[in-house]
Amino acid sequence: MKDIFDKVQEHMGPLGQYMDVAHNYFAFPKLEGPNGPRMRFNGREVVVWNINCYLGLHHLPEVQQADAEAAAEYGMHYPMGARIMSGETDAHEELERQLAEYTQKEAAVLLNFGYQGIMSIVDVLLGRHDVVVYDRDDHACIMDGIRMHTGPKYAFKHNDIDHFLVRMEQARAKADELNSGILVVTEGVFGMKGEQGIMKEILKHKEKYGFRLLVDDAHGFGTMGETGAGACEAQGVMDEVDVYFSTFAKSMSGFGAFCSGDKFLMDYFRYNLRSQLFAKSLCMPMVKGALKRLEIVRSPKGAELRKKLWDNVYALQNGLRDLGFDIGNPEACVTPVYMKGTVGEAGALVKDIRETHGIFCSVVLPPMVPKGTILLRMIPTASHTEADIKQTLDAFAACRKSLEDGTYLEVGKTMTDK
Repeated sequence: MKDIFDKVQEHMGPLGQYMDVAHNYFAFPKLEGPNGPRMRFNGREVVVWNINCYLGLHHLPEVQQADAEAAAEYGMHYPMGARIMSGETDAHEELERQLAEYTQKEAAVLLNFGYQGIMSIVDVLLGRHDVVVYDRDDHACIMDGIRMHTGPKYAFKHNDIDHFLVRMEQARAKADELNSGILVVTEGVFGMKGEQGIMKEILKHKEKYGFRLLVDDAHGFGTMGETGAGACEAQGVMDEVDVYFSTFAKSMSGFGAFCSGDKFLMDYFRYNLRSQLFAKSLCMPMVKGALKRLEIVRSPKGAELRKKLWDNVYALQNGLRDLGFDIGNPEACVTPVYMKGTVGEAGALVKDIRETHGIFCSVVLPPMVPKGTILLRMIPTASHTEADIKQTLDAFAACRKSLEDGTYLEVGKTMTDK
């Protein structure tokens, strides 16, 4: 018999294998100072492109005041207990009412965490004979929910409607055999590539296959659509989406999450989502803060912030394209930059762009991207300035030259290249 910890010592996992060279620099870096487009890293100022506060709401005096007043009045403890036992308040119910109205649904349910919330949604919707069909690039939180499902599951190639239809034929045959239902799960905006999910194309086949659709719109909510209600609004399909999900951790610059849909379904979630039933209620400063943030998102001020956000998105993305970079086909704020190189070259590039040029962005390495690919991921916000964008474009131009002439290859040889 082996010690269960033996496998941990033998292999630290796909990301943990880089820990010795990555910790506190490439992974778990420490950004200091107020959240914003410029912070401090390793003792120097950097332009930051990996904080998801799309609209910069946390900078607004009225938001800071709402947070401070709620914290002073209620503390971080109130209400105590789970909502089903002792944690229900008028403020929680009002936030749910407003979120449902904003996303054009009958009802909404607050969730303490986005990650565990959507895992619970997937879990509670799928009985052991039900079939789930999902985009291969769905976020890890969705994948973890699907991993808990012991019934049939079919992944389709990312945003590939033809392959989706192949999977739906298989799913319908299996559902007919088992006399069960079909859940389709995709994202409004895919957070790594910045592409919108193909909800509109998928929903054209809803009547034929009789599935229900769950959309995770974490990166679309607050940033896209005529009123900012998200990618489903932008595609004109909000009415046809059965379960809409988003988080407060991005455009709302806060904490918590929600889902919305038909009232009977939200009532079912309220009494059956295990991660909410057996967890403490979302604390009052988060709820009061979310109410103020939502008020601004829905106001003319929110529209102004979205315009500034998209001005910055277009300036950054068009600037990168003009310099000859491959940024794929982003249809949202998330801005990827694809390069070719080894893990060692990626490490050398990131060090150079941070230390020499003062630009902080995330690097994504294998196995999350194919071997030989370097992905730098940036999140523009309404708070970034023209100066931030110019400094960044200049840095990328300089770093690409070093990548192409082999400079990073030599430096990278001193790093672990797996």
